[in-house]
Amino acid sequence: MIPQDTLFEYNAKIKTFKKDEKIFSEADTARNYYQVLKGAVKMSNFNDDGKEFIQGIFYKEQSFGEPPLFIDVPYPANAITLSDSEIIILPKEQLFNLLNEHQAVHLKITANLAKRLYYKAIIASEISGQEPMHRILRFFDYLKNDVHELSSDSSFKIPHTRQQIADVLGLRVETVIRSIKSLEKKGEVKIISRKVYR
Repeated sequence: MIPQDTLFEYNAKIKTFKKDEKIFSEADTARNYYQVLKGAVKMSNFNDDGKEFIQGIFYKEQSFGEPPLFIDVPYPANAITLSDSEIIILPKEQLFNLLNEHQAVHLKITANLAKRLYYKAIIASEISGQEPMHRILRFFDYLKNDVHELSSDSSFKIPHTRQQIADVLGLRVETVIRSIKSLEKKGEVKIISRKVYR
């Protein structure tokens, strides 16, 4: 997202986290910019019944948790590592200095936030009215085309478990398993060694 050299010019630090370690909690005050150097991070909430809803999953060179920095509100979700991870951390004040002095980076951050808002709007409409198979395909295509920016004719390995897909899309894991099998029969996805490819 932001070039690493630029982050380190503004005194960013690298912190190592173990798998399933919490980086910040829902309702914490936002004080830092976070960018994945290695590993993966999910942002999620739990409802009153303990069911998890994943807001997003972030990989190498992706940033997460930025919106609260700009509007002085607490984090709306928890950030937890999905694997052993290294995260670049830059204090809020230094981030703002960087953005003021690097307009191209500022525009890139703005475009990235706009892309996430667009995706959330799409997912909200999908959850409210579309069949599970349609939701799953739209999610896979978003990951392939928008997050990883691959061409439509290349094969893309879905980096999420069936449970994570269910938690992102508000579905039961059993529904995800059945839907993926149906999508395989229709030739929309391939399953190789239990991994799903689109």
